[in-house]
Amino acid sequence: MNVSIKKFGLGASVLRKEDQSLLIGKGQFTDDRTLPGQLFGYVVRSPYAHAEFEILSTEDAKSAPGVKLVLTAADLADLGPVKCKIPVTQPDGTTQEMRHTPVLSQGRARYAGDAVAFVVAETQDQAEDAAELIEIDWDVKDAIVDPNAALEPDAPQVWPELGSNRAYLFQKGDRSGVDAALLKADKVIELSVVNNRLIANFLEPRSAIADWNGDEQHWTLYCGSQGVHSLRNSLAADVFGVSPDQIRVVTGDVGGGFGTKAINYREYPLVMEASRRLNAPVKWLSSRMEHFAADAAGRDSVAHLKAAVSSDGRVEALKIKVLANMGAYLSQFGPMIPTMTGLMRTGVYDIQTTDFEIEAVYTHCTPTDAYRGAGRPEAAYFIERLMDAIAYELGMSPVDVRRKNFIRPEQMPYQTPGGPLYDNGEFDGHLQEAMKNADWDGFEQRAAEAKTRGRIRGIGLSTYVEICAFPGSEAAHLQLNQDGTVTLFIGTQTNGQGHATAYSQFVAEKLGIPFDQIIVRQGDTNELAKGGGTGGSRSIPLGGVSVIAASENLADKIKDMAADELEAAAADIELVDGVARVAGTDRQVSFADIAKAAPSPEAVLAVADIKQEQATFPNGTHVVEVEIDPETGTTEIVNYQIVDDFGVTVNPVLLLGQVHGGAAQGIGQALQEGTTYSADGQLLSASFMDYTMPRADTMPNFKFDTRHVASTHNALGIKGAGEAATIGSTPAVMNAVINALHREYGIKALDMPATPQKIWRAIQDAA
Repeated sequence: MNVSIKKFGLGASVLRKEDQSLLIGKGQFTDDRTLPGQLFGYVVRSPYAHAEFEILSTEDAKSAPGVKLVLTAADLADLGPVKCKIPVTQPDGTTQEMRHTPVLSQGRARYAGDAVAFVVAETQDQAEDAAELIEIDWDVKDAIVDPNAALEPDAPQVWPELGSNRAYLFQKGDRSGVDAALLKADKVIELSVVNNRLIANFLEPRSAIADWNGDEQHWTLYCGSQGVHSLRNSLAADVFGVSPDQIRVVTGDVGGGFGTKAINYREYPLVMEASRRLNAPVKWLSSRMEHFAADAAGRDSVAHLKAAVSSDGRVEALKIKVLANMGAYLSQFGPMIPTMTGLMRTGVYDIQTTDFEIEAVYTHCTPTDAYRGAGRPEAAYFIERLMDAIAYELGMSPVDVRRKNFIRPEQMPYQTPGGPLYDNGEFDGHLQEAMKNADWDGFEQRAAEAKTRGRIRGIGLSTYVEICAFPGSEAAHLQLNQDGTVTLFIGTQTNGQGHATAYSQFVAEKLGIPFDQIIVRQGDTNELAKGGGTGGSRSIPLGGVSVIAASENLADKIKDMAADELEAAAADIELVDGVARVAGTDRQVSFADIAKAAPSPEAVLAVADIKQEQATFPNGTHVVEVEIDPETGTTEIVNYQIVDDFGVTVNPVLLLGQVHGGAAQGIGQALQEGTTYSADGQLLSASFMDYTMPRADTMPNFKFDTRHVASTHNALGIKGAGEAATIGSTPAVMNAVINALHREYGIKALDMPATPQKIWRAIQDAA
């Protein structure tokens, strides 16, 4: 491919190099693997949200056709649990009592879908049929699924020995200062907002294959993940009590993760233990309904806010209490999600006096954990809803309220009360640009026209900031191969974001090598000793910096070796199209020849591990205009404008994909998605027949622009973009919906999801 490499460097709109294999069906997802002698596992799950149980007999199941193994908790006494990794310091200085997830539950099921047995057979159908033959005596108990009622004295107890359903208590801030400000405030404005429980619903349901090597006492585990190293370490240390080098974890292509695939799940040790006992590969594949019931859910919290506000709209103090539903167990990162909300509790606003409290509760629901944004969308949602509530109460424009409270550029760097240090941000700048793009001033005319058609219009916005690319590093190993290609080994994990494309842009720019001669390797613990995985928009901001440094290092090595070969000064060597040549001459040597002449592979290996000391802070404005049919409650998004500050853009095409996908997930939460349980804990929204997902025909045409201010915390100026659109979209959509309802009916609040039925009912109640 003899083309100029500059077109493939940083900032270029390079098309994804991953797509060719995926489009022709050559992807390698976990379920695409079939190992010789492979058996199939099936998890037996509790049909009840809360029940004491006794497994009376597994004999019929064991003797069923094709069955090789039946495991219950009694068989796994030597295995540790799948552990929660997040201790939370409570106001009294103690940390919460952990309630980890057992590989299989024993004696008590705590949510509908709790795993109680595991069957392995020659075929999937045989395993499922045999599961029906296990004799289980269920003593069904009352369940609690409403977090608002979980702390009532008579609420059913998820963990009776704790004496309460409280999972932990967390408090930060100036409580006395906030209370004093509320007493003397011109206005005290109160608001409660719900962040509805969500199901991640990635394209590829989870699956896993374990292959035990008895001679080497070693497992290979194939599964979709967001990072193989942390998964290996959790399995080794927490569950099996073995050295990490006894476990190899391999992740190939992954059809979406969104945080939910970042954690360890009980099915992984189940297939591993079964493979060890049977000395054969064992595969487990989740059904979609199983995913709804058993995989960690997202969000599920309620925020109660009290704001001390001056008569001109200035927020002088803010009290926030979050009620967070942990579900039945503490998932791997679950307790951290509400605390992340606390970090970003004041958003883009100069509010220094705050009191933030979390009361986390157990319920008989599936545990919650990270879901795109992981705590930051919750914070943006409540603070942006609050700004509109203040505007309604004071009769001000929501724009003016925001401008009154913005952190100004001259205040940067700005220390927030939540802890993060913002390095920069021009919030009013992207607000003005987004309003201009949305023709904010022309809205009244459009609303009047819509009314002639029997429709009501609303316009809303959100100005958000998030924290991502947390302090740390991601090592990059860059190897020049003897065929002239270059292989990058890095410990992040693509879930469809386009890592191979973005990393190749960094390498191509520094090495002058054709784009298709760069190989990116992720997802194998045998290839790298450590890796941080993917989450919190860390891959490109952290990994990219190390890739650039490793590329520069390797470029210097190649130039030095070429200079010796060509009898020239290294400063006179240029790297172009996979050759090193003396500038201005035709004297050159190929990368392949340089690699072959190297005394060892290490001579043409470059490693960089650049540490970032501070997090980064993407920010932006979303402006949404909606039209509602009051006869049906149906909402249509008729205009959607985004202006974001992501610091530096690596690839505009990849960035656009991230923004569109993130916005779709936020719109889904706002208008469509919601997990519903019956009072006895049955999951009523357990399939796509009952759980509404965003579709192409319900999404608007997005108009996306950038107004970048380079990050000073990141060596490349990158701020990160993977979660940002999900954070900005949800409050903007809900503010637009409520604006329409308020203009016409005086409705000031509505909880997500704003489904047609909910909107119609609110209109009827108001009328």
